[in-house]
Amino acid sequence: MSLMLEEASELIGLQVYTSNGIFLGNVNNLVIDLENKRVDGLFVSETNPLLVEESKAVNVPFRWIMSVGDIILLKYFPKRVTTKKAAAKI
Repeated sequence: MSLMLEEASELIGLQVYTSNGIFLGNVNNLVIDLENKRVDGLFVSETNPLLVEESKAVNVPFRWIMSVGDIILLKYFPKRVTTKKAAAKI
């Protein structure tokens, strides 16, 4: 993957799509590995409720990204992300 950005902050606000062309959401922030000085992931908020339960924000690992241009295209994203529910009380 060739990433030709002058600043990592240029990723913020970009639309993120799955490999099937389904809109996931917009990049809200970056997950930074300060020790290694690199972007570890993208923080995507107000996600598509068809992909993420309750439209919760998700951290998309950088290794899941296929390409970056006018949009971000992922090479991988789970079919559905659900939140863990507390065990039912008996």
